[in-house]
Amino acid sequence: MNASAVVLIEADRTAMLTLGPALAALPGVRRVYSVTGEWDFVVTIDVDVHSKLRTVITETLGGVEGVARTQTLVALETYDGTGGPA
Repeated sequence: MNASAVVLIEADRTAMLTLGPALAALPGVRRVYSVTGEWDFVVTIDVDVHSKLRTVITETLGGVEGVARTQTLVALETYDGTGGPA
């Protein structure tokens, strides 16, 4: 069973240039997006078993210097896009 989550991250202002690559290097992190709006980064997490989500999100992501606040969305189902390029 695979498990996925999306984590929204607000960064400390001093970490804006270094936090993205630091997050991308973490185990379980599939992709990191630098975004505009209320949040600074969107991180997608993929693990092989649901129980690993807690470790990756609370211990790994939460322990990275420069992460000020997070909001986590756990995926219930996944739908792969087939539309191709727009």
